[in-house]
Amino acid sequence: MKERTLLHEQTDAAGAVYVEEAGFLVAARFGEVEAEYRAARAGIVIVDQSSRGKIEVRGKDAARFLHNLTTNDIVGLKPGGGCEAFLTTNKAKVVAYVSIYRHLSPVDPAGFSLDVAPGADERVVQYLDRFLICEEVEFVNYTKDFAQIHLAGPQAAESLRRLFGDVDIPAELLQHATPAAETWLRRHDMLGVPGYDLVCPANRAATVWHRLTDAGARPIGLEACEILRVEAGLPREGADIDENTFAPEVGRIAQTICYTKGCYLGQESIVMARDRGQVNRMLVGVKLPQGTVPRGSLLFAQDKEVGRLTSCIHSPRLDMGLALAYVRRGHQKAGTQLQVETDGRRSPAEIVGLPLDSL
Repeated sequence: MKERTLLHEQTDAAGAVYVEEAGFLVAARFGEVEAEYRAARAGIVIVDQSSRGKIEVRGKDAARFLHNLTTNDIVGLKPGGGCEAFLTTNKAKVVAYVSIYRHLSPVDPAGFSLDVAPGADERVVQYLDRFLICEEVEFVNYTKDFAQIHLAGPQAAESLRRLFGDVDIPAELLQHATPAAETWLRRHDMLGVPGYDLVCPANRAATVWHRLTDAGARPIGLEACEILRVEAGLPREGADIDENTFAPEVGRIAQTICYTKGCYLGQESIVMARDRGQVNRMLVGVKLPQGTVPRGSLLFAQDKEVGRLTSCIHSPRLDMGLALAYVRRGHQKAGTQLQVETDGRRSPAEIVGLPLDSL
């Protein structure tokens, strides 16, 4: 039986059509997908993301513990700051793609919140616990206790000011604030437009949802979110990242990997790849002028297989197919002409720079 999110009653009342994602029933759409897409780019939209994992890591040794197990600089995070990072194996294969936020209180010991993909919360807790020896660190899984709402679009910040009154709305990416008790507001442009994650206790979720929708926020589902995400060139765990992915291949090195932080699990493999100056494949953008093709379709340079599509959408704005794909070195430069194979037939494909919405 699929699990319902904490806001299922509200999305159901809004007319959601559901799809399964990582064991959860999530809204795929509420109406016309292109209208939801346009609302995100021009107005304000609301997304139920309560299926995402929410883990708190706290204790005297929390900062150093996370620092030693992630690819980014955790010790250097300032209160109220955040970063993207990977948890990896010792060979730098991705265990989880996470956002890590250092709690606002400057008082030690520092506390951290981890935002992880739907269905990944228990896996992340088990991974962290495996390396806990004698450190003073505690993990708390709040996934089922807190709802998570994403508000996005050019009017999102103004709507939040109306909701919370005279509070500072985080301006920098992954900055966060606490506009109310046990409520976190994070700047997170996960759809390529101005966006904010609002995390609040389950018993307040319905009230927050209704206040935002009453103020004009339009509910949108996974299908419109995927179009926006792919146009922005942003990878998603479960679609573009899995346990076989070598962390530097994802391409978000500046956002996820710190080369000056010292030792951490997976560091040796990551530094070796940097010193070689290349990885065998890289996540890139692909333009599909003749329309969308299925995820998993193969890319060819003449008769040589050189890549595989991981996320595919039709862009309403550009009226063409767009995709993210892992492509082998030598074929990753923007403008490279390839072919994509579907049902035994091949059609033109072109490598383009990320984000794809710059086309």
